[in-house]
Amino acid sequence: MSGPEYSAVVFAYHDVGVRCLAVMLSHGVNIPLVVTHQDDPKENIWFESVEQLARAYDIEVATPGDPNTPEFIERLQAISPDFIFSFYYRLMLKPAVLATAMRGAYNMHGSLLPKYRGRVPINWAVIHGERETGATLHRMEVKPDAGAIVEQAAVPILPDDTAGEVFDKVVVAAELVLDRALPGLIQGSIRERPQDLGKGSYFSGRKPEDGRIDWHASARQIHNLVRGVTRPFPGAFSELAGKRLNVWHTRVLSENGAATQPRLELAGDRLVAHCGQGGTLVLLDVDWNGLPLTLERFAAAFPDKRAPLP
Repeated sequence: MSGPEYSAVVFAYHDVGVRCLAVMLSHGVNIPLVVTHQDDPKENIWFESVEQLARAYDIEVATPGDPNTPEFIERLQAISPDFIFSFYYRLMLKPAVLATAMRGAYNMHGSLLPKYRGRVPINWAVIHGERETGATLHRMEVKPDAGAIVEQAAVPILPDDTAGEVFDKVVVAAELVLDRALPGLIQGSIRERPQDLGKGSYFSGRKPEDGRIDWHASARQIHNLVRGVTRPFPGAFSELAGKRLNVWHTRVLSENGAATQPRLELAGDRLVAHCGQGGTLVLLDVDWNGLPLTLERFAAAFPDKRAPLP
């Protein structure tokens, strides 16, 4: 059974952090402390606030720059929680932090472990053209995303889903996973299963520059990159006639065709990209030099209705 006799310190951020904290509250777990991040004013904050939810329930909130300092570890030792949970908290928790949990520390990861361990797993899954991903609750160890699996749930990735749309599905999957797993964790009846790390790979974080389009790739590969980094993320980009081209939304028109020199051309009422490895894309939402690239603007800039792509 769950209840206030069991305590957990929750490290959380982002929408997954908000929904998983809400699940814990619904199970009546005593949460003496929530640890989260201060929002970065330079970041696009498109997600809900863990701190706001915690304060609404009169839970103490901490936002340390580093939770692994001796001072903060002493604070956790004084609480001596039964559990530590990490829900999309962005900093690594070192062994000394994990050791303050009497019954274990657990993390919610946005993939079907052991696949896509590491950073931004949803974006990587979309970029690689995966047809499913999910959420996994696992025991935390020194090696990131490598501990035994408690529970996981899959969600589909449709061929035109954006990373943001898949993220919304994973938020729900995380909520369901925790709701199913929490009673068994508290009762001590959960059977954890070790990961076979050989069946997955570790991926690092992504920078805005990683969104640069290689127009010599296939139409499908470029489409997957666009939908994997489009809004609310920084987006895919390249240059057109020496000016920045931001590509936000595409559709695969054809995956067939011989290799060709990449080019952009006006085809009837569509702006079409011919990709180097074959195939074509319809560009549905594009900015050029800071303004929307409409059909009229493209025709005015390129009277022969075509332009080479790098």
